[in-house]
Amino acid sequence: MTSTAPTHDITWSVEEAYRFCERLARAHYENFTVGSRLLPTGLRPHVYAIYAYCRTVDDLGDEFTASDPLLPAIVEDGSPDENSRRLALLDWWQSELDACYSGSPNHPVMVALQKTIAAFNIPAQPFLKLIQANRMDQTNTRYQTFTGLLDYCRHSANPVGCLVLHLFGYTDPPRQNMSDATCTALQLTNFWQDVAGDYQKGRVYLPQEDLERFGYHEGDLAAGVENGPWRRLMAFQVARAMQLFQDGAPLVKTLDGPARFDVALFTRGGVAVLDAIVRQNYNVLSHRPHLSKAAKGKIFLSAWLSSKLGLGLGLPSPSQKGGRP
Repeated sequence: MTSTAPTHDITWSVEEAYRFCERLARAHYENFTVGSRLLPTGLRPHVYAIYAYCRTVDDLGDEFTASDPLLPAIVEDGSPDENSRRLALLDWWQSELDACYSGSPNHPVMVALQKTIAAFNIPAQPFLKLIQANRMDQTNTRYQTFTGLLDYCRHSANPVGCLVLHLFGYTDPPRQNMSDATCTALQLTNFWQDVAGDYQKGRVYLPQEDLERFGYHEGDLAAGVENGPWRRLMAFQVARAMQLFQDGAPLVKTLDGPARFDVALFTRGGVAVLDAIVRQNYNVLSHRPHLSKAAKGKIFLSAWLSSKLGLGLGLPSPSQKGGRP
């Protein structure tokens, strides 16, 4: 399968491209506009560009939209399936990324990103890993081991933290390692929050070795069974994610200003979701855990105060209220 050029003839200026990225960010992420107000004005366009890149590559790998005029027309050899079309789009997206480093990209996200890459000397590797993660999604819907799942997170989640740290001027390995722990924890938290939704999409992120260990079967998952083995399985996974949040928590005190706030905000939000899972006794199949507006407000205020006062996160273990397997 090959792809043609995009089906539009628009030439995007850098300013127009950054405005496109901002609209995309504000339309897709409800908490983004709140956090962005605390960013330095000059940094906001670059954050929008990074977010827009991450959002778009995820959409290409997960929510293919044939009618989008900014996407290339896919020339089909025979009758490829949807995964093949997505892989072709990801190949095209990588060619646009290549043009950011040695050429002239066409897509507005990439036009903006090229400017951001040059301004902050960002390497290609984290961008490439995000594309690879979405390629993995087309061929791998189960993970036999937790080690394999962590490898997926190294591609799908950790590069985001790397990119954000670059924008704030942090590129040293110790901070990157703590960021990796936090990003992996956030990814795992999202998986445990969305087990039912992911299963409906044909994906199971719970390691197969753990299903076997706790005596829970995929047939049970299909039937929405929430029994003792299920709750023990989920308690084990929640504890894993919490440990990673704790491993990454020291990062906050090594950062300054908005970077400190952002990491504190996302970490506290992730821990709050884990706590919500525990409080509903791990029954995420029948009821997807979520945070109320009041809870989000408390998290925002807590993160803001801790960042202003230079405090660490001091993360507790998730609440055990109602958490008996």
